[in-house]
Order: sequence, then C-alpha cells, then structure tokens
Amino acid sequence: MAAAAARPLVTVQALEGEMATDAAITVPLPDVMKGSIRPDIVNFVHANMSKNSRLPYAVSKRAGHQTSAESWGTGRAVSRIPRVPGGGTHRAGQGAFGNMCRGGRMFAPTKIWRRWHRRINVNQKRYAIVSAIAATAIPSLVLARGHRIETVPEMPLVIGDSAEGVEKTPAAIKILKQIGAYADMEKAKDSIGIRPGKGKMRNRRYINRKGPLIVYGTEGANIEKAFRNIPGVEVENVERLSLLKLAPGGHLGRFVIWTKSALEKLDSIYGSFEKPSEKKKGYVLPRSKMVNADLARIINSDEVQSVVKPIKKEVKRATLKKNPLKNLNTMLRLNPYAKTARRMALLAEEQRVNAKKEKLDKKRRDISKEEATAIKAAGKAWYQTMISDSDYTEFENFSKWLGVSQ
Repeated sequence: MAAAAARPLVTVQALEGEMATDAAITVPLPDVMKGSIRPDIVNFVHANMSKNSRLPYAVSKRAGHQTSAESWGTGRAVSRIPRVPGGGTHRAGQGAFGNMCRGGRMFAPTKIWRRWHRRINVNQKRYAIVSAIAATAIPSLVLARGHRIETVPEMPLVIGDSAEGVEKTPAAIKILKQIGAYADMEKAKDSIGIRPGKGKMRNRRYINRKGPLIVYGTEGANIEKAFRNIPGVEVENVERLSLLKLAPGGHLGRFVIWTKSALEKLDSIYGSFEKPSEKKKGYVLPRSKMVNADLARIINSDEVQSVVKPIKKEVKRATLKKNPLKNLNTMLRLNPYAKTARRMALLAEEQRVNAKKEKLDKKRRDISKEEATAIKAAGKAWYQTMISDSDYTEFENFSKWLGVSQ
C-alpha cells in the first residue's frame, strides 16, 4: 500500500442521497491510466475490429445473364457485343451481358467468400484498450473529441457505487446533472438526425453523436436499465470493455464516467508496470521508452546541462587550391628555395638593365659635337626635300619649327 499511497489520487464525486463524510473519498489512480497513448495502434485495431461484424453479401449469380443474347458477329457494322434476340420491342437488339451494357452484369461480381473478418493479435488489442483508457483521463483529448466537459469537476470522473442501483431513467438524468455531464448528453440528444442514403431502408434510419460512456463494476447491476434509453449514453461492464466504445471511429478521448468499484478493478484486470494482471495471464502494462517525451526540455534541464561538455564549433571550410606558378606563398610552401631564386633572378635582371643603360649613355657621350652637327644638318636637308616634294600643307608648322623654308 505504500506504493499506492504515492500515486495520484482521484476524488469520488458524492451523489445525492449518499452519506456525506467530513473528508471526500479518494481512490488511487490506476496505472492503466498512465499508460502510453498510441493512436496508430488504436486506429489499426479499431479498423480491423469493425470489420468483424460485417455480414457477407453478393449479387445474384444469374444477374445480367437472364437472357439468351448472342453476338451478331461481324459484317453488320455493329459491335460484337451479345445482343438480345427478337423484335418489336425496344429491348430487341440491345447489348447484353457486358458490364458496359444496360441490364448487364457488373464487372467482377461480388462473392460471399470474400475475406470479411480479420484476426487481431491479442497483445495488440490489449495495447489499444490500454491506450484508449489512458486517453479518457486527459481533459484536452476529451475536449478535442467534441465532448462537453466544461462543467465536469475532475477527469477522470468517478462517482459513487450507489449509481449502480439506479433503475429509472429520470433518476439517471438527475445523476448526470449532478456531476456536470448533462450538457454532453444534451449535445448527443440534439444531434439526432436522419441518415442520408439507402441506410434509411436498412433498419439504421437515425444517427446521433456519442455521449458519455458509463463504466460499472458490479455484475448484474441495474444501472444498464436506467441509462439504456438516453440518446448517446452507453453503459459497459469494466471487465468487458470494448475498443469500439472506448474510441468510437478509432478516435481517442471518449468521455467516460467510472463508478468507484469499476475504477478499483482496473488494477486487477490490467495490472501495473511491475505487477502482472490477475485476470490476463502474464500480462504487464506496456511501458513507454521515455517517461517524458519533451526532448528539448530534457536537454536544456539543469541536470543534463551541468554534466554536458561544451562543444567546440570549428568551421572547416574547403580551401581554394592555388597555382604555385602564379602564387608565391603557395610556391614557398612547396619549395622554400623559390624565394632566394626569385630574388637572385630579380637582381640579375636589374644588373642587366643597368648595364644596358650605362652602355647606351656611354655611346651617347662618345658622339662628338661635329658629328652631331653633321647629323642635324643631314636631317634638315632630308626634311626640306620631303616637304618640297609633298603637297601636304600640314608640314608648314613643322618646317617652321625646324627653321627650314620651303
């Protein structure tokens, strides 16, 4: 009992007529309501379970073939589809048998030996029911499914065992009003409508939304008689819970009202995370891989961050490959002597240029004054001859600059 005392407690809502006590009665929350919620498993199991109530159907074997139609063959400018014999009526000459013909058979006529039912793993069915029960204890999932639980005092909602002795519908409605579930019942009642389609002819004329599901624990209790005539309200024994009622349509979050005896039986039926079930041999509740799935909160918590070493973020960028023949630094990494060779080449080039310059200067200095005067005179004579022989007038300014007359 020490372990049970540490678990969260659920308040049992007292009904009118029950003995009032100073302290409200509380019961520990069953482990099954803390199980992992798997919508994928619930949806899969619900889809397969709903197939197991189907009745076989098929079209008649003779449908579309109740005529002695034969093809007219080729040569009459019509298709080779079998045609109805005779004359004098519209039917004569019409196509028959084919699935494209009026009055013909359907393509691939349905047969009664179709695989109507599905086998489901027992462990999968139990996992789905556990998930559906756990989802009934979460108000946000119940609200998201469309139930009106704004006036409900607590989720999961537990009422006293005196409700199991109620026999009349007015007393059942009075209980729903006391615990704040009447609004959800009214929503289901107001949603009654006529089904569209051919289902109206097949004994399912009216449809309505789902209201609260009442789960009781005492076998043979009268509570089923009291609530069975209220639209949308369903009653189930805790030992025979069906996924089709806990998660209608495969959607989690059914509004469930538990009696105290039913809630106390959940531990013995489904067991706990450590203790196997008493009713299902060797069955232990499936434990989640992670108790808290909020990874961001776990990683950023003080406990984790205090022991985590900081990551040194080194950005390694791809280096651009450079040509050593064009880039001196790259060449120096490959050949350190290249710097000395380059310097010696530059010095040699500089010496060569200086030597050439000195040679030219020396040549200029070696020319005598008389030779320079003679060269100048020869140049003037050549220009004078060129200008006198030319008709181009632009040479006038140039001849003036030389001091030569035409």
